[in-house]
Amino acid sequence: MGSEAEYLAHVHGMQAGVGMKMHKDGGPADGETSPKHLRVGVNAAMSDHAALFELLKDKGLLNEEEYLEYRVKWMKREKESYEQYLSEVYGSKVTLK
Repeated sequence: MGSEAEYLAHVHGMQAGVGMKMHKDGGPADGETSPKHLRVGVNAAMSDHAALFELLKDKGLLNEEEYLEYRVKWMKREKESYEQYLSEVYGSKVTLK
């Protein structure tokens, strides 16, 4: 099972990847890494996520332990997607911590 510490470590790695991508793409005014684009995406994702979790939990289809396990799994995948992107861009293996 994934722990909160493991989840936060993956979040930090993904955050580092976003920062590096912002720098590589030419700065915050550039497309998907602009502050407005990022904020709208974050707010929408948070709202959708909370609604789905509450629905599944209320219906008894999901418990908190399962949720935490999958939360870690998917954040790890998100961090790894930035590692892959940055490794391709810079031509050497990038590991985000």
